[in-house]
Amino acid sequence: MRRTEGKLADGRQILYFDDSTDAPARTAVDPRDLAPAENTSQIRRDPLTGEWVALAAHRQTRTYKPPAGLCPLCPSTDGRPTEIPEPGYDVVVFENRFPSFAQHATAATATGLVPAAPGVGRCEVVCFTDDHSVSFGALPVSRIRTVVDVWADRTAALSNLPGVEQVFPFENRGDEIGVTLSHPHGQVYGYPFVTPRTARMLEVAAAYQAEHGRPVMGDVLAAERAEGTRVLVDSAHWTAFVPAAARWPVEVHLVPHRQVPDLPALTDAERDDFAEVYRRVLGMLDGLYERELPYIAAWHQAPVNTGRDLAWLHLQVFSILRTADRVKYLAGSESAMAVWINDVTPEDLAVRLSSSRPSHRTVSGASQ
Repeated sequence: MRRTEGKLADGRQILYFDDSTDAPARTAVDPRDLAPAENTSQIRRDPLTGEWVALAAHRQTRTYKPPAGLCPLCPSTDGRPTEIPEPGYDVVVFENRFPSFAQHATAATATGLVPAAPGVGRCEVVCFTDDHSVSFGALPVSRIRTVVDVWADRTAALSNLPGVEQVFPFENRGDEIGVTLSHPHGQVYGYPFVTPRTARMLEVAAAYQAEHGRPVMGDVLAAERAEGTRVLVDSAHWTAFVPAAARWPVEVHLVPHRQVPDLPALTDAERDDFAEVYRRVLGMLDGLYERELPYIAAWHQAPVNTGRDLAWLHLQVFSILRTADRVKYLAGSESAMAVWINDVTPEDLAVRLSSSRPSHRTVSGASQ
């Protein structure tokens, strides 16, 4: 992989990650006339739950569902510059133009019952391919492998930024999920706090470790592999399974067999294996309803400064689609009380996923 750094017209960083060193040199200049981005993000702490909430009103003006011919994530062409100046690319990362968190956040600090602070952090966009019409699961294994290295690179880089306490790479796909740009892409968030979900998982992991002397994820992984009824893929370094207490009608966890805190800690062999396993899982997901499944793919990894001995890196992929044409909406129990009620049993989902057939196409001209 080759990494090339550049700047966009308003000073934001852009990074090109090429599958091979034989790729063209990345020297294109952004010709747009863009004013420096302003950011008024702030965070406020809910005094009733102790959780931080981000406020980013400037995001109301972000790009919303443009036609394919005006996609800002496609390569630039003569007369139509985009967020990516080059006429083609493999994988690209750039600072979000409308970030929820930024290093230059300037919101005023408040005091009192509801503490507030600038939303200092970082938000990046990760474009997986310059092909607007393809899905992540249709990428060749070699490209998925490049993306794994990109996630690791960005996790390490954002972890070293001032104010960042947790790094979260993720992908949203599909209209039902609320995606506003259909080009295949994901994001990386650098939060100025440890997220509520991660904080709770670390609490449980600490209590389990104290009582049993073992990591809770290690025991979950061993139990799933031993029972086997919910396992979708069991490879040399990873196991993909439907969790026994799945919240969502479609949910899969991909867990490495070795406890590592984050993506940078994965070995080359583990990264190679993940690319193969993940592509197989995405094929199952797209074959479930014989359509591209709307999903969220979320990396759970250790915070920057705490819980690194307790966390166990894993990827959670889930969908709100409970049938081919019916969405699971979060009702009162889920939204207000955080008590989940799933309409699908994990065991039934595992059987259906195991028997589903991939329905995606492969990037034209790309190797498998």
